[in-house]
Amino acid sequence: MTVYYHLAGQSAPELWGLSADERIARVLRQKCREDSVALWPESSGKDDAAGRVLVLRRDFLYDERLIAALLRREEDLALERAGQVVAVWTDAGRFPAALALLRGEGDRSRFIRVTPDQLASGVTQKLRKVSPPFVLPVTAENASRLERHLFDESYKGVTDLVTKWVWPRLAERTVRFCVRCGIRPNHVTAASWVLAILVGILFLQGYLGLGLVLGWLMTFLDTVDGKLARVTVDSSRFGHFFDHVLDVVHPPLWYLAWGLGLENYQPLLVKLPLMETFWLLLAGYVGGRFAEALFKRFIGFSIFTWEVTDSVNRLLTARRNPCLILLSAGYLLGRPDLGFEAVTLWTLASTLFLWGRLGLALWRKRRGERLASWLDQVDPDAVTGAAAWFVQRGH
Repeated sequence: MTVYYHLAGQSAPELWGLSADERIARVLRQKCREDSVALWPESSGKDDAAGRVLVLRRDFLYDERLIAALLRREEDLALERAGQVVAVWTDAGRFPAALALLRGEGDRSRFIRVTPDQLASGVTQKLRKVSPPFVLPVTAENASRLERHLFDESYKGVTDLVTKWVWPRLAERTVRFCVRCGIRPNHVTAASWVLAILVGILFLQGYLGLGLVLGWLMTFLDTVDGKLARVTVDSSRFGHFFDHVLDVVHPPLWYLAWGLGLENYQPLLVKLPLMETFWLLLAGYVGGRFAEALFKRFIGFSIFTWEVTDSVNRLLTARRNPCLILLSAGYLLGRPDLGFEAVTLWTLASTLFLWGRLGLALWRKRRGERLASWLDQVDPDAVTGAAAWFVQRGH
């Protein structure tokens, strides 16, 4: 099936280097991987054309979730914002009627009228966050605010404490620099690969301080590439694979290189030789990842979004950034060997907690309980306490 689209109205300011036409075209190409996408000209006379047409306004910014939700529906829909029709999804043969609606003319009763909240959920499981779906007018006066909004929307809700609270504003400025210079997400990921390898070599050679500096730079770029991909709608399956492999593989190799680069190793609690300690650390690392995968497989969503406790745990659990804090603390205190030991102990403790949560979830499921992510049940405007750290309120 061919999915047609048409943008009506006057041009609006670019957002993150993309015009409305290019942004919508990229979104549709991502959402319609199995269907062809084609522009529908206003002067077309194809009244009997096969396929569906999505008619939008150039002077509005559309949440990708809304576009995806429209494309999944078979009915003729008119999306409204504040009583104004801002998008129509219908058979291609009804394009003139759809265009009339966007101009404030025509008969709305011929279409099912929906609002953003009725059309799409505020939960984005992929980003582990809650934020209400949006359609926002684009003007010269609010373009910079909308760019900030798009950036904030690109951020994961449930993540580690460094990514969540330290990197955001610097990452936003870096993404802006990348857009201005034509740097694409895979370019940033490639730089992360180079840095990850260089950091491992530096750790192995005993240059722990310089390795830490470049290691933190690599973790920062690991934040930038995903945000750049989302705000410019420039993600791809290869890019996701390219980034995911790096994320999974490099942390334990860094820890090994750090251990081998130590001048002295005198552990306080784990009274084992260095390599035996590393195998213990690696077992904890793999075990933690395995627990996450099993939870997703048998429970159906991320272990870090089951309850608020699990989302708080994700801030500190033994992923790369929290472990890099431990290594940095050990180095600054003059005991990098204790940093290595701390990473081992924290990894084991984190993994034990994850397996405990997995066991509890499986037990409760076997008792017949229906398990669901707390994100699916939260009211963004009424959330309090730690839960508010992971929820974005209405616009």
